[in-house]
Amino acid sequence: MGLSPITTATIQSAILGATSNIVAQAITAYRGDKPFIVDWVPVFQFFLFTIVSTPPNFMWQDSLETAYPATTSVPSSEAISSASRSNEKELDREAREGKLVEAKLNVPNTIIKFILDQSIGAAVNTLLFSLFTHSIQQAMSHRTTGPDESAAFLVSGWGSSDGPLDYSQVNWRLVLEEAKSEFYPIMKAGWALWPWVSLFNFVVVKSVEVRSLVGALAGMVWGVYMSLISTR
Repeated sequence: MGLSPITTATIQSAILGATSNIVAQAITAYRGDKPFIVDWVPVFQFFLFTIVSTPPNFMWQDSLETAYPATTSVPSSEAISSASRSNEKELDREAREGKLVEAKLNVPNTIIKFILDQSIGAAVNTLLFSLFTHSIQQAMSHRTTGPDESAAFLVSGWGSSDGPLDYSQVNWRLVLEEAKSEFYPIMKAGWALWPWVSLFNFVVVKSVEVRSLVGALAGMVWGVYMSLISTR
């Protein structure tokens, strides 16, 4: 039995999310004229965030499509022509071939989905990204090793106080303040990309599964940008 659409979307997004962070590290190393050594800690952080965030985003897109379908069934031009000529034979043929109706873009529904996605959806995603990123960075701030030992740091001590993740050292008040301070700058930066992705998905792409893939590919570009600013 094949994987469910939501599982497939999560795997695709996680791989692309991790890749975007590696690309960002390569760009940073090139700009700084330094040797490129993959630091697996931020890669793990972005990978984990994508694993956590993709399923609810998939369900969000699915709920939008269920509530506001992209298309409306209308009589096809062939059916209208046949009906105007009272050609029952042609109408019967078109009925057998499934050509009596055709899908037409529902413009009001598309506008509603676009507004909801770029307001509520964008705001929630921005806030959750900041909260997740700053909290996990603090939870791993006890790390003392460099990039060349990052893989060893990640696999050591799971389930013990010496593990890579220690959320007891997270200052949640500081995390919230940082999330609030960068909320508008991230939203503003996102307006250069995500409205176009959203519009393309709602107007051109018909299935939620393909929309998720398009979003993941755009998210890779966005992930490079977010990886670069998260290390500042």
